[in-house]
Amino acid sequence: MDPARELVNLRLERILPTVGKPARYVGGETNAISKDGRSCPLHVAVAFPDVYEVGMSNLAIAILYDVLNSREDTWAERVFAPWPDAELAMRAAGMPLFSLESRTPVRDFDIIGFSIAFELCYTNVLNMLDLAGLPVHASDRDERHPLVIAGGHCALSPEPIAPFIDAFVIGEGEEVVHELLDVCRTHSGRPRRQLLIALAHVSGVYVPALYRAEDELNGTPEPTTPDAPRRVQRRYVRDVDGLAFPTRPIVPLIEVVHDRISVEVMRGCTRGCRFCQAGMITRPVRERSAETVLRLSDELVAGTGHEEISLVSLSTADHSELDAMVGSLISRHGPDGVGVSLPSLRTDRRCVELAERIQTVRKSGLTFAPEAGSQRLRDAINKGVTEEDLEAAAQAAFGAGWRHMKLYFMIGLPTETDDDVVAIAELAQATARIGRRHAGRAASIAVSVSGFIPKPHTPFQWRAQDMPDELLRKQALLRRSLGDRTVSLKAHDPLAGHVEAVLARGGRAVSRSVFVAWRLGARFDAWREHFSYDRWMRAFALTGVDPALVANRVRGYHEPLPWDHIATGVSKAYLRAEDRRADRAQLTPDCHNGACTMCQACERWLRERGRGTQMGER
Repeated sequence: MDPARELVNLRLERILPTVGKPARYVGGETNAISKDGRSCPLHVAVAFPDVYEVGMSNLAIAILYDVLNSREDTWAERVFAPWPDAELAMRAAGMPLFSLESRTPVRDFDIIGFSIAFELCYTNVLNMLDLAGLPVHASDRDERHPLVIAGGHCALSPEPIAPFIDAFVIGEGEEVVHELLDVCRTHSGRPRRQLLIALAHVSGVYVPALYRAEDELNGTPEPTTPDAPRRVQRRYVRDVDGLAFPTRPIVPLIEVVHDRISVEVMRGCTRGCRFCQAGMITRPVRERSAETVLRLSDELVAGTGHEEISLVSLSTADHSELDAMVGSLISRHGPDGVGVSLPSLRTDRRCVELAERIQTVRKSGLTFAPEAGSQRLRDAINKGVTEEDLEAAAQAAFGAGWRHMKLYFMIGLPTETDDDVVAIAELAQATARIGRRHAGRAASIAVSVSGFIPKPHTPFQWRAQDMPDELLRKQALLRRSLGDRTVSLKAHDPLAGHVEAVLARGGRAVSRSVFVAWRLGARFDAWREHFSYDRWMRAFALTGVDPALVANRVRGYHEPLPWDHIATGVSKAYLRAEDRRADRAQLTPDCHNGACTMCQACERWLRERGRGTQMGER
């Protein structure tokens, strides 16, 4: 055995009895892939900057792990962020961060690839690099160190962590990863600068070292060399139906967040909610056929032993073959006790009826997301849900025997007034009255409220976030307005949302705050018990970053933005037009089943351009 691995094994045996959930760190799960690293010239650590239970529920990690290991020249293993108790034990034992499959120190891999979906994980990225024994700043790493790559939704607004990352993958990893690995293999042993320049020539790869901004807080980075493109174009897979999908995913040793089979049925969403970053940056919509989904589901049931099939996408209810797909899955797997679930339901009677069919096997709760209480505000955010839709859904659900319903809302949305906040309570109370008519005292409504965060690449990217004190005031107003014991309220922490907004909207100067916050002890900021607003405010103060200038001010349409060098495919003209339509509370139709809205995210707008579509003429 390699001496470094042997040392990890010896020290791991010593610390495992001292930490909670030791199964997080031992590997050896069913379907884990084991290779002989000596026969593979490329060694890749697939890293997720959160705890095992969260990372093992992340579909992107499962897909990338499968794609990488499908290459004969690549040896890919997983690594997750150790929980604080394990981190302390590892540091005390002088034990480096290691991969799960072979317990190889992460610093010995050629590439470390982070999948980052949430800004509050940034300090975990730094902590994992440090625990691996690597310099956290890319400028301090050289040919002796692994290449550090990051992808995921956060890569589309990369500046707050740009100094720590060698290269970002912009878009869908399967479309880029093989080109990226080929470049890494070709340039093995060459100076790091040459490798970075070669990577910058790969479409969809952003190399921060080749860019800088005059205004590091709010400005747009510009290339410092002709080898780097002025704008990095997002890459996406056009044929999702023909795309490989892992049918023998790793079965975790312990219960994880999503302990079930996940089948990706489609990518993208064109419903056009103006606050939704995921919907804007994943266009266009691409479906897997029902035939493919059924085949994959059969293989996944056989390969995992899970008892639930989740049909995953941003808007599964919009799949054109959903009814037939669900019916076939129930008939095939229901008799064996395998249920079907939909993570995203529209607020209408049809989705309730679909849920009723699904839950003949296994009963669970129903969740709907009206997002706003008043019709005017729902139209302003382009939600496309009416009070009649919610009433019909509630009548159908409680009439079919459901007793509990969850409703998700946001406060602090653009154009919101206090009347809109009170309207959340009124809508929840109206739903509760329907529930009591059918279920009496057994009926309950759980209302969850989060604060609006103006995310990059959305129509609301120019808007201001409410200050935390204002969001707390609105939460208090909502609590006073509820007055119904049938309705419970859970309000998300606006202080965490404030930090998230700064990390989402800031320029490269914010990276200094991330570094200082980590040095001050920031870890697992996405977890309520570990998040400290005071620590982050101190980090911002020490680095000269005014959070209000980043998160809480309106930006001009023609003001440079820290993410303007990243092109998602959706044009800024479309985003501006959508933002203006919000002020008029004007709806924009879903182009998936209707006219092209000219967002420019797919080839369709080229065909429609000049043919006088309604949206194209504005």
